[in-house]
Amino acid sequence: MAYQDHIIQMSQLIDSKKGPWAAIDAESVARMRVQNRFKTGLEIARYTAGIMRKDMAAYDADSSQYTQSLGCWHGFIGQQKLISIKKHFGTTDRRYLYLSGWMVAALRSEFGPLPDQSMHEKTSVPALIEELYTFLRQADARELGGMFRDLDAARAAGDKAKEKAILDAVDNYQTHVVPVIADIDAGFGNAEATYLLAKKMIEAGACALQIENQVSDEKQCGHQDGKVTVPHEDFLQKVRACRYAFLELGVEDGVIVTRTDSLGAGLTKQIAVSTTPGDLGDQYNSFLDCEEVAQGDLKNGDVVLNRDGKLLRPKRLPSNLFQFREGTGEDRCVLDSITSLQNGADLLWIETEKPHVEQIAGMMDRVRAVIPNAKLVYNNSPSFNWTLNFRQQVYDAYKAAGKDVSAYDRDKLMSVDYDTTDLAVEADERIRTFQADGAKRAGIFHHLITLPTYHTAALSTDNLAKEYFGSQGMLGYVKNVQRKEIREGIACVKHQNMSGSDLGDDHKEYFAGEAALKAGGVHNTMGQFA
Repeated sequence: MAYQDHIIQMSQLIDSKKGPWAAIDAESVARMRVQNRFKTGLEIARYTAGIMRKDMAAYDADSSQYTQSLGCWHGFIGQQKLISIKKHFGTTDRRYLYLSGWMVAALRSEFGPLPDQSMHEKTSVPALIEELYTFLRQADARELGGMFRDLDAARAAGDKAKEKAILDAVDNYQTHVVPVIADIDAGFGNAEATYLLAKKMIEAGACALQIENQVSDEKQCGHQDGKVTVPHEDFLQKVRACRYAFLELGVEDGVIVTRTDSLGAGLTKQIAVSTTPGDLGDQYNSFLDCEEVAQGDLKNGDVVLNRDGKLLRPKRLPSNLFQFREGTGEDRCVLDSITSLQNGADLLWIETEKPHVEQIAGMMDRVRAVIPNAKLVYNNSPSFNWTLNFRQQVYDAYKAAGKDVSAYDRDKLMSVDYDTTDLAVEADERIRTFQADGAKRAGIFHHLITLPTYHTAALSTDNLAKEYFGSQGMLGYVKNVQRKEIREGIACVKHQNMSGSDLGDDHKEYFAGEAALKAGGVHNTMGQFA
């Protein structure tokens, strides 16, 4: 609804009350309504799901139209990210938020810092989604509030052209609210538990849920050892549970991202149920590390499989886990991916041990041979040593091409001694183009970094502590923080404004008129940053 239509509608409503609401100003109400476009998390989920579906279709038509996100562990971090994106690029198109279960565990649990093993409170995940969108909606209200101040100033100056331009900008305003891909881990329990948590996450605003095929009670970070997967039918129950949650809540475009950890997971907790040769359970079991045994060789408590008339004993560890054959990870990833897409998933996530376009593409080529429009969400993980990995990739390419690599030690390519070499320059260029290359070659629709703001917070705090508590004293803050904020146009340099002080002043004026006691007067020190 256009701004002027809000004013007309509110004027008619106030007039209909015939007196008691006479002190209510229709335009002030209109401003508050425009500043609060989304009334519920479900409205956000429906709106952002539509954005993702549109972006997925655009990517199918043109792989250069891939999408990106950064993981955010606090609403303020997500807010500042979107404010920066709008400032630098003028639009939030194709930029999302990622909610990392790793960062929830490490930073948001009441137990304190935890590893990424689904030990944190499941309610902390929807709570963070709600927090992210609270801060993004506040960013809308703050920016629109500034536009309304400019509108009042234009009217006071009699500048009709500027007034019209501002009204047009208000009516065409692009919200800071963008899709969030939210990590539901392995579902925090059985399919019913997954469904209940999915509902809470969707009600908080999530339009996309990312779920992985590990066991929920011993889930591990994708870059840790000891990962244990579950049979496909067990996992697909949880995929269906997520879809039921979306449909129950009326988010028909909701997106499900299924993650396979099979590349790094060498264990399974159970043998899959199989009724006919070649069925899904039989395919899963075919990857088990087995030895053929005769009936007389069976020991007490042995578990055996019957395949093609042979008795096979899977290798069972003292932990009661069963082991897959080495070298089967890629085949299992491909089967996981195809099966997920055939059973309701919208996007895939293949967790790899290194960022290598051709490795990812090799698996996706096999998936796309069955499902041509298969698309990936890919973790540009801080767990990878990007510098070393890409320098080694370039080293290997040089060596394969017959180039002289005698000046380089492959195991020590991280060294600063190589920073200005041709090899290092080429490696950095490959890192720079990794996302575009992966989108074009490997079907990567969405690139994300899971926990970048965990690292940036630590790095910036380290830099400030070193300077402020050292010889630079206050200059360490002024030179490296405040002066940069001012000169680079960082919105939160006016921290009172960012925290909502000016919004509060607007409301005081709406509620109290001339009697309002405002915080933003001439004695507010924020005036030094005009």
